[in-house]
Amino acid sequence: MSKLFEPIKFGTLTLNNKIIIAPMCQYSASDEGEISYWHEQQWANYALSGAALCLIEATAVQANGRISFADVGLWNDTQRDKIKILLEKIKQISPMPFGVQLAHAGRKASTDKPWLGRGQIKPEQQHGWQTVSASEIGFNEDDVPPHALTLEEIKQVQLDFAKAAQRSVEAGFEIIEIHGAHGYLMHQFLSPLSNQRTDQYGGSLENRMRMLIETLTEMKKAVPADYPIGVRISATDWMDEQGGWDLQSSIELSKHLEKAGAAYIHVSTAGLHRDQKIKLEPSYQVPFAEKIKPHVNIPVIAVGLITEAEQAEAILQNEQADAIGLARAILYDPRWPWHAAAKLGVQIAIAPQYLRCQPHGLKDLFTQFDF
Repeated sequence: MSKLFEPIKFGTLTLNNKIIIAPMCQYSASDEGEISYWHEQQWANYALSGAALCLIEATAVQANGRISFADVGLWNDTQRDKIKILLEKIKQISPMPFGVQLAHAGRKASTDKPWLGRGQIKPEQQHGWQTVSASEIGFNEDDVPPHALTLEEIKQVQLDFAKAAQRSVEAGFEIIEIHGAHGYLMHQFLSPLSNQRTDQYGGSLENRMRMLIETLTEMKKAVPADYPIGVRISATDWMDEQGGWDLQSSIELSKHLEKAGAAYIHVSTAGLHRDQKIKLEPSYQVPFAEKIKPHVNIPVIAVGLITEAEQAEAILQNEQADAIGLARAILYDPRWPWHAAAKLGVQIAIAPQYLRCQPHGLKDLFTQFDF
């Protein structure tokens, strides 16, 4: 039996396989943070992919928390209502659950769309604004330094995460992920390279973890008691020699997040520092998930250049992780789960309109969605 196509539970949410579409920014929202026609076709494509769950792109809880001016937001009810309409449409064509990754970009905000340039847009320029962070340390040397959040502003960020979580439930998302990775605001509080505070949110590991743990706690208060909220982390800054965030810190953080009620840990790496040195190779981030997994009793998702069905299956068979996150691989091949099922000899449920396209010799590969 294939482990990749076994069910898994994230809290109370049961998934019919272990293929997760990881969040991928599309930089295609309006200036007001509202979804566009691009999201309509893209989400529908995800819904028909055969994956078990789609976590949509990093969605900002404050306007100044967007990575770019073209990011999706959930800081107001209009954004929520437009998402709700789209999710209701998608439920007409697929039973696949959708979740949202709630985020704040912190000092890595106020940038252009990546295909137009990755540098900071200055506050005085069109589409630019003043960024914020744990401390007044810019990501790039020529960036306008971020404003260090006051204690009052920290509390407001946490409350805005909670309000966005409430809107997520109202919009129809069935699970939420907190973006604590890739050098964005929560990660900026975690790493000593970006957090040089001297108050209760800086210094010791316990203090640097406080922002993320308190944010999760506030969000849990804002959603139904059994509603699942997971967390994505960067397990390392790839800056160990410089004293960056590292695996051992991530293990401790994961244990605290489980205690605070996290439904899963989604293990990525990097994004915090411009001088990171990453050893890119297939499954390069999987060892971090493998090291975290024995220390928690909640599912651990692995990501990182996982592109082949046999590769994903081996990760699960070897108990390196509990589920597989796909990002660029499923952008390149939107029917990756179909092809993985064919390679692994597993039947997969699809929309009935596609049943006639079963490959020759694999007449039992497809079955129909069960609504």
